[in-house]
Amino acid sequence: MRSEQEMLDLFLNYARKDERIRAVTLEGSRTNPNAPKDLFQDFDISYHVTEMDSFKNDPRWVDVFGERILMQMPEAMAMFPPELGRRFSYLILFADGNKADLTLIPLDEAEDYRQEDKLMMVLLDKDGVFPDVPPPTDEDYRVKRPPAEFIADCCNEFWMLSTYVAKGLWRKEMLFAQDHLALMRPLLLKMVEWQVGIDTGFSVSIGKNGKYLERYMTGSHWSKLMATYPNGTYDGVWAALFAMVELFRSTALDVAERLNYEFPLEDDRRVTGYLMRVQSLAPDAKGIF
Repeated sequence: MRSEQEMLDLFLNYARKDERIRAVTLEGSRTNPNAPKDLFQDFDISYHVTEMDSFKNDPRWVDVFGERILMQMPEAMAMFPPELGRRFSYLILFADGNKADLTLIPLDEAEDYRQEDKLMMVLLDKDGVFPDVPPPTDEDYRVKRPPAEFIADCCNEFWMLSTYVAKGLWRKEMLFAQDHLALMRPLLLKMVEWQVGIDTGFSVSIGKNGKYLERYMTGSHWSKLMATYPNGTYDGVWAALFAMVELFRSTALDVAERLNYEFPLEDDRRVTGYLMRVQSLAPDAKGIF
């Protein structure tokens, strides 16, 4: 596997020789002083260019960066609508295991881009379009203190979705039940995230998809979270549902109390009772409580 310096030199040397590329920036975990370093960190490279079409019309220009296992160009895909506006990206998995997310950005968007991401680091600037960029920081990605309305809405949506899981399990509609359990999970994780924020004075980031969350949880708390991931059986999904309900309740109560917010206890009581009644009516129900 090529080293970090070898990869950065490769991207920079190409940019130095190409007059269309006026600046190169690095973003993501490799610029984050609080992110752990490992082999699988992507190289989030942006080329700030004078024009886009000559790059987009012939994707073979990326061949210079090495042999590929796979490449994806999201903005050229038919099935998934593009999300980057005028920008264009290449997600490249190289044969040596390195991965690059390489993005072309119109040069006239330089100032907007500078304001978007405080983890940006300037690697090359031929024309001084990125003057006085401060050192990278993950402050924009740190857990934010929620307003009271967020706690209420999170609870309300969590409890409503739980009733769909129960209905799907009673009907023996496994995929319907699993899909709605999956919709509940971000709400549970958001509540755990707020708890971590309180514990740390809202000074940390839990990373993309909560990847750093485990480091801020006790072993028993983490085990309870892992118990919310179901197997492929109806009993297993019922067990995961009630594990999720229990963990959400204890976490939300703690968050609400410590922020001096109200926890909707009656909603919890009524919906939990409903879930238990539906479970008791399910064919061959063994019961969780």
